[in-house]
Order: sequence, then structure tokens, then C-alpha cells
Amino acid sequence: MFERKSAPYLFHGQTTSLCDQCLAPVPAKIVIEGNLVYYLKRCRTHGVRKALISTDAAYWKRTLDWLKPGDRPETAQTRIDLGCPYDCGLCPDHEQHSCLALIEVNEHCNLTCPVCFAGSSPQHTGTRTLAEIERMLDALVASEKEPDLLQISGGEPTLHPEILTILRMAKARPIRHLMLNTNGLRIARDRDFVRELSTLKPGFEVYLQFDSLRPEVHKTLRGADLTRIRQQALENLEAEGISTTLVATIRKGLNDDEVGAIIDHALEWPCVRGVTFQPVQDAGRNEGFEANSHRALLSDIRRAVIEADNPFGEADMIPLPCNPESISIGYALRRGRQLAPITGMMPRETLVDVLPNTVTFERYPGLRQRIFDFFSLSSGECNAPDRLEALLCCLPEVQVPADIGYTDLFRIAIVEFLDPHNFCLSRVKRSCVHFVTPEGKIVPFDTYNLFYRDAEAKARRAASLAARVVQMGG
Repeated sequence: MFERKSAPYLFHGQTTSLCDQCLAPVPAKIVIEGNLVYYLKRCRTHGVRKALISTDAAYWKRTLDWLKPGDRPETAQTRIDLGCPYDCGLCPDHEQHSCLALIEVNEHCNLTCPVCFAGSSPQHTGTRTLAEIERMLDALVASEKEPDLLQISGGEPTLHPEILTILRMAKARPIRHLMLNTNGLRIARDRDFVRELSTLKPGFEVYLQFDSLRPEVHKTLRGADLTRIRQQALENLEAEGISTTLVATIRKGLNDDEVGAIIDHALEWPCVRGVTFQPVQDAGRNEGFEANSHRALLSDIRRAVIEADNPFGEADMIPLPCNPESISIGYALRRGRQLAPITGMMPRETLVDVLPNTVTFERYPGLRQRIFDFFSLSSGECNAPDRLEALLCCLPEVQVPADIGYTDLFRIAIVEFLDPHNFCLSRVKRSCVHFVTPEGKIVPFDTYNLFYRDAEAKARRAASLAARVVQMGG
């Protein structure tokens, strides 16, 4: 009897990705094998390529239920000409404004990190002038009117001779929240500098590189043992009461077993408001990286968070509605080392439908009771002007009793950036983490490192365009 041959996978859909060899845009099947999600790419030059996208097919499929209509930027900076991802600027076809914007103030750094996506080092001495930075700030405000979150980055931005002036320039503009992205060396060594940073409160936070509790991991990712530096930096930030986020770059087989330990360590410091985990992006100076053996996935880190000894469960680490495949986030109330997750207490329909408005907690008896029980409150007025900050515009602010504020919040975020292996055109169009260039363009983080950062990246863009012609049979 004739039997038809079944495919060894479930065909779920189709996207456009990149060949990881020639960077040509190529068609990619989205297929599911058991609990694993792959892109099957077909390049005319390099044949079929297979990239693992997720190790949790059920969660990956649920992310599509969290999509919400995009919140567009006020203005576009470039026209649609060659098509995505070659018209970044932002072009009119981009679906999301800048939830988080980055401005790089220098190329100079006091480390030569083997995983630096920017390729910064002590040998790179480039520094932006105040006039250039002012133009970049103005370009961001023109695009966003009231930007939600700005990170001042580098290089190592604390080495810029006018860094305090730059931070004050940003504070003088209608930016809701300002972050300083740093490796922590100056913060560990210069208490006077940290005292100056404390004058920027409120609405200011330090985004502190914190990859591991083990010296050998620091040496692999950063080229030096930074254990003592991290400890001293946190002591100085704690002394000045400066809100801090720990940001950990995760490489599979190196520090992916420390997800729970890093969260636990964060809770030792009252000044720490949360942890952000970022899987290594195959971009820039990424020494020793092999996609098949070193790629950590959002799904891997999310599972590690859920399985760690903390209260965050399956329902608490949710997709971020603006770009749900790329970002997972969970919020909790914090009292000392105790956490009470709250993201899982609000229905998905509510989070998607009301965004970006304010959630009045009286509508959710479970959330209201959790707040009261956790802080031993029997009553309290709801203070609308001083809401519990979400720090991401794609989650609503929550009205709470007046004596609860940002210091009572703890968040975990997992942010997976794209590179030639996991590139997906629809995810690029939904990207909400953007660079502001010196020319005043706003470019998604994912494509900036691939095609726009420097002469080498621009050469990759030209090669990709040429390879596209080959793919089209030209």
C-alpha cells in the first residue's frame, strides 16, 4: 500500500533571514521539531543553513499572542528605497518607536572585552564633542517628543572628559529616565564621581556590567578578573543610593548556569532594581564564539530564571508586547530580599489592550490584595502622579498607594538581539532598542552592529546588497 512521506518537522511559517556566510537576505522556513524551533534558510551560494531559534516551542508560539499595534515614532529620518534592513534611519516602514535609545559618546575604553559588540579598546581614542552629542539628543527628542529611556554608552562613557555635563544635558531634556551604561571601573575607584552622579536623581540609573560571580568568566568575556571591581562599584552605588541595574552577557557553556546566582546576588543590594540578561550577539569583537556551541537563547535563560530559587514562575516572565519574540520581562514587588511577582497577575488581554495607559490596581483584586499583604498595608490612597514606574513604555504604569515607589520594584529582563544566525525581518521591523547616530539617524540595535556602525559594517551592508542580487538570480 502506498504511504506518503511525512516531513520530519512541523512547518509553522515563513520569514526572511540572512545567510550567516554571505549575509544575503534569504527565505527561511520556521519549523518546529519537538520542543525546538529552527529557521531553515536556503542560500543560492551556500545551500541550506539551519539555525536554532528557541528551545521552548510552546512559549515561542505564545509570543505571537502578545503582539500589539506598533507605537510609531513622531518622524521618520529616511525614505524607503532598498527595503528593510537597508533603509534604517528610521524609515517609514519601521513599526516601533524607540522604547530604549542609546547614544555612544566615545569609542575609548579601559578594557578590551573579547565580546564587545562595538570593538572598543584603549587604542580607540574617538570622543564625541558636546556639540555632536547635543545634536544626537535633539534628534532623539524630535523623533520621540518625550523619550521613555535613554542610555548613555560608549566605549566606556565614564572616560569622556565631559561625561557629567553630558548627563546634565540629557536631564535638561524631556527624557523620562536616564541610564549610564558602564563597566564600573571608574565607579569603583572614584567616590567623588559617584557622589556627583547621585545629584542626577531621581530618574537616573546605572546600568552596570555584571556577567558573573566567577573570575574565570570575567577573564573570558572581559579579558580581566573584575570580581573586586564589581563589589566595590556596588558598595559605592549603595552608599549614594543610586538605582542600579545589573546587566549580564550570557554565553552558553560559560555562565548560563549562573542566572539564578546573579539574581540572588542582586537581591543583596537594596540599590539594585533588577537584572537584565543579554545573550551574546555575534557582532563586533566576538572572540572564540561558535554559534552551535556558544549561543544562549532567550528561551534558555527564561527557563533558568523560572527554575532558579526565586518566586518568578512560568506566568511571571511574559513577552514584551512591542517585540515579544525578542524580549521577556517580569516585575515583582520587593521588600528586602523578598519578592512578590506581579506581571502574572494581570491578564494578557489587559496588558495588550490598555497599553501604554495606566492600570488602576483597584480593577484587579488579586493585585490589590498582594500589594496590601506584601507591605502590610490595611489602607492607603492611590497616588496617580507618582506611579510605579515600568521603565518600559510597552508595559503600563500601575497606580499604587502613595508610600510605594520605584525602590519597591524589582524586574528581570531578557533581551535577545539579532545577528546573521537568528535574523528575522519582522523582528527587525518591531525592534524598539535603537542607536542614535552622530548624523541624527535612529537605527535598530540589531542592524546597527551588522550594517551601519563603522566602515567594516558598511562594507558588510554593501556585500549583503550584492549577494541579494545573486539570490534574485541577477
